[in-house]
Amino acid sequence: MKKRALFAGALAVPAAAGIWGAVIEPHLFAVRRHTLPILPAGAQSIKMLHVSDLHLAPWQRHRASWVKALTRLEPDVVVNTGDNLSADIVPEVLDVFDGLLDVPGVFVLGSNDFFSPKAKNPATYLRSPSEVKHRTEPDLDVRALIRGFEARDTPVGDTPNRDTPGQTRGWHFLDNAEASLTIRGTRIDFCGLGDSHIDRDRIRINADAESRGPDALDYPRFDPDAGVKVGVTHAPYSRTLEALTSAGADLIMTGHTHGGQIRVPFWGAPVTNCDLDRTRARGLFPYRNALVEISAGLGFSPYSPVRFACRPEVSLLTLVAKD
Repeated sequence: MKKRALFAGALAVPAAAGIWGAVIEPHLFAVRRHTLPILPAGAQSIKMLHVSDLHLAPWQRHRASWVKALTRLEPDVVVNTGDNLSADIVPEVLDVFDGLLDVPGVFVLGSNDFFSPKAKNPATYLRSPSEVKHRTEPDLDVRALIRGFEARDTPVGDTPNRDTPGQTRGWHFLDNAEASLTIRGTRIDFCGLGDSHIDRDRIRINADAESRGPDALDYPRFDPDAGVKVGVTHAPYSRTLEALTSAGADLIMTGHTHGGQIRVPFWGAPVTNCDLDRTRARGLFPYRNALVEISAGLGFSPYSPVRFACRPEVSLLTLVAKD
């Protein structure tokens, strides 16, 4: 009898953990909040909403409705770090973000904005970062996604969080590109890199530079006169972090890791799905002279639909003046 009870208990624990990770925790959405003193002295505070790794599938109505309601946070600027799709449902994704497209913002793309997920053994993630093998032509409508996020043909009225009345709605596309936004009187210089997970980052070395630092790179580069410099990319590979910090970034915002997705309580993430060490799978940490903020994201591949000890999240960063 005692052996039966022990056997039943041994089966019940993993079964309960499996039900929690597959059915309950993926719906426990959270807002992770950080306060960062990186603005110039005397600047007004800025609320920056970071959304990443939505991985939306047609049946995920709860996730879609939760993200649509993020307008309640009243952000001043939105940063989307990619992997919005798990299927070719661009109109549904654009509907999810429709209210936030009235807020100034920027975005980069992840591999799952180009390529639909494929079935694979989840255990391979424990050995090395995932690969998008033998796929060069996107099977998702990435051009429609870019057009929808930019939304340049849809004007808005005199919205309070846009410093230019009558400015069109939509976000700036930052894959290997730059944009500058003036938010609450502070000019933020954004510099983006494409997804290094599929080698779409375009880091250009200045062959004539005599030393390391901003002059060593032709790209990425920041305007030295900007109030704050923000690097944006999907995957936090070390080469992208090194390039953006060398260029002078104050803050780098990324996603991709899913925070490890299945974390071991009191130990953390087993992997990051990139070359960053597992202790940096999510959250805020210093890197060189910058701060790096990695969002654990909102979703997962439909072929590994589990999150454990790693709630789906967005980040709300409050930028404040330096002391």
